[in-house]
Amino acid sequence: MTTKTSDFLIIGGGIIGVCLALEARRRHPSSRVTIIEKEKNCGAHASGRNSGVLHAGFYYTADSLKARFTRDGNSAMTAYCQERGLRINRCGKLVVARNAADLPGLDELLRRAHSNGVELHDISRKQAEEIEPRARTHERALFSPSTSSVDPSEVMQSMTRDAQLLGVEIETGNAYRRRDSSGLIHTSRGTIAAGYVINAAGLYADTIARDFGFSRDYRILPFKGLYLYSDEPVGAIRTNIYPVPDLGNPFLGVHFTMTVDARAKIGPTAIPAFWRENYGGLANFSLHEMMEVAGLELGLLWRNESGFRRLAWQELSKQFRSEMVNLAADLASGVSVRHYRRWGKPGIRAQLYSLKERRLEMDFRYEGDEKSFHVLNAVSPAFTCSIPFTRYLFDQIEHLTSRSRDPEGRRGNSPV
Repeated sequence: MTTKTSDFLIIGGGIIGVCLALEARRRHPSSRVTIIEKEKNCGAHASGRNSGVLHAGFYYTADSLKARFTRDGNSAMTAYCQERGLRINRCGKLVVARNAADLPGLDELLRRAHSNGVELHDISRKQAEEIEPRARTHERALFSPSTSSVDPSEVMQSMTRDAQLLGVEIETGNAYRRRDSSGLIHTSRGTIAAGYVINAAGLYADTIARDFGFSRDYRILPFKGLYLYSDEPVGAIRTNIYPVPDLGNPFLGVHFTMTVDARAKIGPTAIPAFWRENYGGLANFSLHEMMEVAGLELGLLWRNESGFRRLAWQELSKQFRSEMVNLAADLASGVSVRHYRRWGKPGIRAQLYSLKERRLEMDFRYEGDEKSFHVLNAVSPAFTCSIPFTRYLFDQIEHLTSRSRDPEGRRGNSPV
């Protein structure tokens, strides 16, 4: 069998992989850039199954990569959708206080917004009700005018076309298998000799990284996200409505999300999954994955790190419609289970867990050297951040390939 060659081989055709391929072609127009994607289409997992919300960037501490790229990512993705004629619902977001205990949380979000240069307005309850008459809040709320919604599948299709027009070779239905001792990449459709390998494989990023000597201290834990869709008419709710989150964990709690066509959905869950692609039933079942994931999750439950026991119980209860609706009813009036009967397509969040620190990683993580680069934690808001974030990642790749870093040529943003 003939071995194919490629200057840049990107494993994974999600939004990060496709944007990295675009960046490779723009910076190195004469190079051969290849994406291998195991599914029939790009964006089949998190990139096509996420909420579609373009976040503003006020949740994150100023020293994080998320804070660095969310604001600019929001602007870049908004401009991209407008230039391409893709649908975008510029509906904004309210963050409401359920009781007096939430008010310090509003203050902290406002402080982070100021530090990150993000527009966020501190408003009264009356002003919140003028924006969304059904909103429920204690005394005051926050309003983010730049938060909006897009259709992630439309964005993925458009970016995939852009990559193909720039000359990126996209091989769908081609799965990574292993890297051999000579450095050849074995796939389900043959072997590839790659000048540089970029791993953007999402749920399997840690597994692939270990073939290259990386991700020694990290493992991916999968969390299943489900939304309930409203059958109320368009405009029944006008804006996204979120609670004040627990800033100690990476999930934002049940909230109202506006779709691109101005309908409401509530969610998501963050239910601990049993294997990486545990979307439903026994589809994609892997005994090996289940044993690895279950072992890590049982350890988290036993040690109760970061309050994992309470988090897991809360999330498991959200698989019941009545519980999801009850939580949403704290944020808006007139919320009834009779309007929320249809579950949306489930998604799986590839959440990185640090074996060394024994915690869920809150920020983006990557590792690499002069031969390969591995995007280990590209969780929300990676979709929003994708355009400036992948430019930054490619800057890191170019530093590594020029050997301008440490003597071993290795670099990451992981704690040492």
